[in-house]
Amino acid sequence: MRRGWFVALLLLLPCVAVLWVPFYDHRAPELAGIPFFYWYQLLWIPIGSLLLLLAYWLETRSRGKRP
Repeated sequence: MRRGWFVALLLLLPCVAVLWVPFYDHRAPELAGIPFFYWYQLLWIPIGSLLLLLAYWLETRSRGKRP
């Protein structure tokens, strides 16, 4: 049962991180001339993919299924 809450948190984390605009609504720091506003959002694409993979792995492992 505890694993279900953790999986839900893993899936919710990227959504909250990208939808919480006041956190990243500024230009500095820049990365290679790209404002923080843009590279922060682009950074969450691979992070979200890894969190989704981890959530999938935890769910299939808890149900006894093999991917």
